[in-house]
Amino acid sequence: MGETAQTRLTATAHGRVHGVGYRYFVIEEANALGLRGYARNLPNGTVEVIAEGTRPLLERLLEALRQGPPAAYVQEVETGWGPATGEFAGFRVRY
Repeated sequence: MGETAQTRLTATAHGRVHGVGYRYFVIEEANALGLRGYARNLPNGTVEVIAEGTRPLLERLLEALRQGPPAAYVQEVETGWGPATGEFAGFRVRY
C-alpha cells in the first residue's frame, strides 16, 4: 500500500468527550483534511470516529483526536485500522 491507498481508521475517544464540542471538533478537523466518515456519541460516554482517507491524513486526524477541543479531556484513544469501504460521501455527525 502506498501513500495514496485508502484506509479506514476506527477510533474510540475516552474521557470527557460528551457535551464539550468534541464531535464538531472532529468534523472540522476531518473536513479540513478531506476525510470521509462520521463521529458519534456512544451510550458509554465515549465518542466513536470512523474515518477513511490516506494513512498520512488519518494519522494527522488521530493526533487531533488525542488533543480534542479546549473543554475536552481525552484520556485515551483506542484505534483500529482496516481497508476503506468507500461508503461515505463526506464527514458528519451520526446520531
